[in-house]
Amino acid sequence: MARTKEFNEDKVLDKAVEIFWHKGYNGTSAQDLVTHLGLSRSSLYDTFGDKQKLFVTALKRYQKQGQDAVIKLLEESEDVKEAFTQIFKQAVLESLEDRITKGCFMVNSSVELAMHDEEIAKIVSDNRQTMEDVFLKAVKKGQEAGQISTKLDALTLARFVFNNYSGIRVLARAGEKNKQVYDDILKAMFILF
Repeated sequence: MARTKEFNEDKVLDKAVEIFWHKGYNGTSAQDLVTHLGLSRSSLYDTFGDKQKLFVTALKRYQKQGQDAVIKLLEESEDVKEAFTQIFKQAVLESLEDRITKGCFMVNSSVELAMHDEEIAKIVSDNRQTMEDVFLKAVKKGQEAGQISTKLDALTLARFVFNNYSGIRVLARAGEKNKQVYDDILKAMFILF
């Protein structure tokens, strides 16, 4: 008779996101997973397969949660420029307050694994395209409402926004704690808006 799972898979996946985000794929051992997730090796492998499958599942969970939050904010906002400001200020705040310099799990995974792992490269590429599309739609909405400058085309601005957002996350991972650096990025970005 099959044994009933005595844990919540979503909570375990959230813990997997935490450990992989903090230590990276290569820095996370099987023992780290067992300890951090609070599961036996057999439960871990029976439920999620191997470390690679767990990592991919955790990364996709992180991706969906992050995308959903940004999409919701941008779609519900009447002032797109203000919504972008909120997104960036939140990223800066998280970067300055992050004691373990996690940065962005997606960006970290891109740097660590995408060059060597086709599945991760596809997830990263799909994430970039999805976020670019989300930002493009929002920029167009802002331009049509007169909230965002039309000096540059919407696609150029959307890509600029995505790359600056990613750049903030890279600085965070590198341990940048100088608020002025982040403030300067925000000032420069919003000059274009």
